[in-house]
Amino acid sequence: MKAASAAITASVAGGLAVAGTALAQLLPATSSLRWARNRWMPGLAGVGTHGHVALTFDDGPDEASTPAFLEALDELGWRATFFMLGEMAARSPEVAREVARRGHEVAVHGYRHRNHLRRGPRWATRDLLTARQMIGQLTETQPRWFRPPYGALSASTLAAAHQVGLRPVLWSTWGHDWQRGATAESVSQEVWTTLVPGATVLLHDSDCTSAPGSWKATLGALPLLAERWRAAGLSVGPLGEHGLRPVSAA
Repeated sequence: MKAASAAITASVAGGLAVAGTALAQLLPATSSLRWARNRWMPGLAGVGTHGHVALTFDDGPDEASTPAFLEALDELGWRATFFMLGEMAARSPEVAREVARRGHEVAVHGYRHRNHLRRGPRWATRDLLTARQMIGQLTETQPRWFRPPYGALSASTLAAAHQVGLRPVLWSTWGHDWQRGATAESVSQEVWTTLVPGATVLLHDSDCTSAPGSWKATLGALPLLAERWRAAGLSVGPLGEHGLRPVSAA
C-alpha cells in the first residue's frame, strides 16, 4: 500500500512538474491580449512617447510590395521600423539593403515565420541568431528589436532574445491589414479606433503570410492615416525615436 501511494505521489508530482514547465513556456503568450498588454506591459506593447507614433511593418522585405512602401513613406516624409524575416531578406537582398539606405530602421521578425509557442530555447536561439546575422549583414546595420511571428511570445523566445541581444517589442495598435477583404479605409479605421497614446502600430509590407494582395490595402491606408495623425498633432517615426530602450547586442 505504501509503495502504491508513493508511486501515485511521484506520478502526480511529475505531472505537476511537466504542467509547470509547460505553463512557464506558454505564460508569456498571455501578452497576446492587446488591451491587457497595453495597460500592464506597456514596454512590451511598444507604448512610448506620447504624441509620437512608432510605425512598424512585418513580414518583408518583398520585391513585389516593399518598394511601393518605400516610395510612399518618402512622399509622406516618414521613417519606419521594418521587422524583416531572414528568409525574405535572403530572397530579396537588394530590397533589404534599400530599406536601410532609405533611412528606415531594420529589426528582426525571425528567420522563418514560425509560431514560437511550441519551440524550445535552442530552436528559438538558432532562429533569432541566424536572422539577426543575415539581416544585419545584408543591410549593414545592427538590429536591436525583435517581434515574434504572430506575436507568439514564449519563455523560449524571451530567453533567446536576451541571449542574442534583441529587445522584444509587440504592438499596441494594429490595422487587421492581413485579412481578406481589408481595404484602405478599413485598415485606417482600425488603426485609428485602436490607437493609444504613444502607440506602436503593426502593419505589413508583404502578404507572404497574409491574404494575397492585402498589402495594397495597407499601402492605400498610409495617406489616410497621415491625414488623421496630422490633424491630431502626432509625429511618426521608427521605434528608435519612440522613447524605448533597446538592449545591447550580443
